[in-house]
Amino acid sequence: MSSKFRNTGQTCVSSNRMFVQSGIYDEFCSKLAQKISQLKVGHGIDPTSSVGPLINERSADKVQHHLEDAVSRGASVRAGTGRRQDLGACFFAPTLVTDVPKDALVNREETFGPLAAVTKFETEEEVVAMSNSVQVGLAAYLYSSDAAQMLRVAEDLQVGMVGVNEGVVSSEMAPFGGVKESGVGREGSIYGIEEYQEIKYIYLAL
Repeated sequence: MSSKFRNTGQTCVSSNRMFVQSGIYDEFCSKLAQKISQLKVGHGIDPTSSVGPLINERSADKVQHHLEDAVSRGASVRAGTGRRQDLGACFFAPTLVTDVPKDALVNREETFGPLAAVTKFETEEEVVAMSNSVQVGLAAYLYSSDAAQMLRVAEDLQVGMVGVNEGVVSSEMAPFGGVKESGVGREGSIYGIEEYQEIKYIYLAL
């Protein structure tokens, strides 16, 4: 929940796609729908609000477009109402959409908003392939009770950071950064200082 909805889903490491194994799919979606229904969208000055507005109207338009695209491809809205024009042009209620097909925009682009899109998978190989099918790779999260699987999948995921049974990975002690089009280099940890260093090669003949 924190990884998806903190800052209204507008952090660079917010969960964008959710892949859930078929054996727990229905139970997971039901419990997630209950949690999302408890969130209240509203203004920041309202102490009862848990989710605020998006940064601008264009961002809200994109999230709504991703929602409508998923539904047009056969997905179902399980919780939430989408755009909240009654509150303002930038408000979007936390929304859960399930049975999202692989080719939906939300599974191919970054949504950057409070839209939780869930796609069912069967095998480990299938979900790794879906996860690695995009051109970005900042962070990924996986949940498992199998230690060997945790390490195997974490190795196979084409991202710079992996949270295993944890939805918040940022720390000043850890190297923060991604692969593919998510950038080059790292900040934080001992590796972050490398961006401020220069390598000098000296060939000394005696």
